[in-house]
Amino acid sequence: MKGLWPLLGGLRLLCTRGTVRRQQRAGMCLAADEQQSSFQPTFGLLFDIDGVLVRGKTPIPAARKAFQKLVDSQGQFLVPVVFVTNAGNCLRQTKADQLADILGVPISQDQVMMSHSPLRTFRQYHNKCVLVSGQGPILDIAKYLGFTNPITIDSVRESYPFLDMVDHSRRPTILPSAAVDLPKIEAVILFGEPIRWETNLQIIMDVLLTGGHPASRHQFDNYPHIPLLACNMDLMWMAEARSPRFGHGIFMVCLENIYKKITGKELKYDTLMGKPSEVTYHYAEYLIRTKAAEMQWNKPVQTLYAIGDNLMTDIYGANLYNRYLQNRNSRQGSTALVQAGSRAQVATVSQEEEAAWESELLFPTATKCKSVLVCTGIYNPHAEVPADPSQSVTETVFHGHRDFRIDPALIEPGHIVPDVDAAVDLIFQLETFLPRSDQRTL
Repeated sequence: MKGLWPLLGGLRLLCTRGTVRRQQRAGMCLAADEQQSSFQPTFGLLFDIDGVLVRGKTPIPAARKAFQKLVDSQGQFLVPVVFVTNAGNCLRQTKADQLADILGVPISQDQVMMSHSPLRTFRQYHNKCVLVSGQGPILDIAKYLGFTNPITIDSVRESYPFLDMVDHSRRPTILPSAAVDLPKIEAVILFGEPIRWETNLQIIMDVLLTGGHPASRHQFDNYPHIPLLACNMDLMWMAEARSPRFGHGIFMVCLENIYKKITGKELKYDTLMGKPSEVTYHYAEYLIRTKAAEMQWNKPVQTLYAIGDNLMTDIYGANLYNRYLQNRNSRQGSTALVQAGSRAQVATVSQEEEAAWESELLFPTATKCKSVLVCTGIYNPHAEVPADPSQSVTETVFHGHRDFRIDPALIEPGHIVPDVDAAVDLIFQLETFLPRSDQRTL
């Protein structure tokens, strides 16, 4: 037993030294945590999803690596992060769950902005009977946004089956009686591309040309038509295919041209939302402010970084919002009149609607919105934008919406990087922000 005491004493000494080392390491980590918590960055990140984080249902490898740099050891975000997508076929919580699974970090629905999310602030429409077009749980989406009396294209078709006559196999064999109790439709909301385009195009045209009574005779002098609100103007988007796929913008092109061909007049939108609309970025900035407040930051978010893969939506929208931020103090209203040929139209919202959402969301604290373009999605450096900015618009294929004009300054990205991981590294470098993984090596 006496021979064991020196051994036990040695073990005790080793254990004591090990404890000291562990305490020192714990103290270093705690100091790093305190240093990180005391340092409050003044920037926030807006991430596009399709083409940046995923292609279709396939995750882009750089995405998970990038987001490991954005959270601490408890999975809490180090900077305010909001996902801004032009998709509109699901609820925010569904998209948050999908993103959490893809990225391997906790995502809340408050960090997700769908193309239709700003409709929560359009209270003047919430008690109206609105026709909603798209796919997915669109009735649930409409009710979640605050609409109390939404109806779907399928509801109109079931009430008036004789309206849908393109597909011969779906034509009714026996016409119903004319006595159908369907309320007057007071507005039309386009959430996203539908499944059966011919049915939606036909019934939306019926609603617009009858003042909300689709079974009635068309009245071509019924102009301007009832309010039309559209979410998601993407002409194309990037999925698993090697070439871009049709987006909701293609459906809108069809509707616009059909209306003009039949009536000789321009289809008018009361509101266009989704990127690149200013109202979308204003709402996203509001969500960033909300996340910063939840993190108990006392410094305002001054710079937004918008990471996307599409010049005509992500980059155009970020640069347009940056212009808005720079000019908002001197400009009366952000109606953003743009020229499309000889036609002047409102690119985002009317002055009345702008006043409503600015009152709801308050004025932004951000002073800059910087665009970062990644090369993992729809971006094609050889086909999107003319190399010579002075080249005529008529010589350029413009993939933006009809009511926006091509502007070389708006489609010039602030930075171009290979992927989203490189984008995060670049932003950290620009902001001299030290991620946790680097702190632990100090």
